[in-house]
Amino acid sequence: MPVRSYAKPLSCCILSVAILSASCAYAQHLPNPQEQKRIDEAIAIHIGDVPDNAGPLAKNLSPKLNQKAVETAIRKVTNWELERSQPYFGDEWTWSALYVGFMAASNATGDSKYNEAMLEVGKKFNWKLRSHLPNADDQSIGQTYTELYMQKRDPEMIAGTLAELDDLIAHENDPAPRIPWWWCDALFMAPPVWARMNAITHDGKYLAYLDREWWKTSSLLYDPQEHLYFRDATYLNKTEPNGQKMFWSRGNGWVLAGLARVLQYFPKDDPRREKYVQQYKEMAAKLIAIQGKDGLWRSGLLDPAYYVLPENSGSSLITYGLAYGVNEGILDRKTYAPAVKRAWKGLLSHIHTDGRLDCIQQVDAAPAFYKPTSSYVFGVGGFLLASSEVDRMAKEHK
Repeated sequence: MPVRSYAKPLSCCILSVAILSASCAYAQHLPNPQEQKRIDEAIAIHIGDVPDNAGPLAKNLSPKLNQKAVETAIRKVTNWELERSQPYFGDEWTWSALYVGFMAASNATGDSKYNEAMLEVGKKFNWKLRSHLPNADDQSIGQTYTELYMQKRDPEMIAGTLAELDDLIAHENDPAPRIPWWWCDALFMAPPVWARMNAITHDGKYLAYLDREWWKTSSLLYDPQEHLYFRDATYLNKTEPNGQKMFWSRGNGWVLAGLARVLQYFPKDDPRREKYVQQYKEMAAKLIAIQGKDGLWRSGLLDPAYYVLPENSGSSLITYGLAYGVNEGILDRKTYAPAVKRAWKGLLSHIHTDGRLDCIQQVDAAPAFYKPTSSYVFGVGGFLLASSEVDRMAKEHK
């Protein structure tokens, strides 16, 4: 692959250098000091790493949409991540995003060891959310608790989550400086918990809370012209070097995946559902229109020439959202299945022989720079969600 360079001047003092890896050779900016600090912090708490040499790429992965090929990729990535990360499992959102991926991988492959690892997570944290009156990030582990409850029907698994959601409803009208889900990532972290609790209890107050809060966030952050979400209100007027609005790929991946995970448990006969479907379709149409030639999306969605590397956490979450829509008949198969196939092929091209998924941006709030070898647990979680829906596509539409 030839080294590519930028045609536009830089807007900040970041050197453009050739960064080589087993998977790509790009003219990519090095992380700036603030970005490097985030990278170092992530490495220190074991949620990812950035080796100088990640080794060769896997050569035995086929992009064909058949069950054997897809599940080979699922097992390779899941086994690698489980082995390296299990000693450090935490209850922060970074881990929660991985856990939903493990749950999806277990459902796709039928391998109980992934599910059993998640049962151990629940026991480790006594089936509790991370804090009292938790924000969206601290609610996110409840997605795994509720899904395990649906399998085991053990009330202990959801007792803590249930109590906290009830307390949040009780305090909903307390004075607050901003809305609860004030950043777009929150729409992946919290709403799926509320949708699952509604499905478990059949108590409409959980879905009503979800509905109130989702549309508060949407009215603040959703751009009805671009059909994309700003990360938070501080980004409403920020632009990229090419003058386009700044829309972060992982942020929009969180939202599209959040929509899919809400619709999964949103009653089909509920008249409120249609608004979510409409927004889902609008975002999906926009995202396939800006899909890269390699099937993937860049960190800054509307300035792909500036953010040269593909960003595989956002790309995975977008792929998951699109594939779910195809499988459910929400998105037109003829239009969207080819986009899913291109994305899947692109993601597979970033898996190494040991199972590492590379080109994942570190914890951040906006488009940024990272090295090609970067891998973080939340991005792998997104990949496993995507692979579970690609696997479902392969099984159901042979």
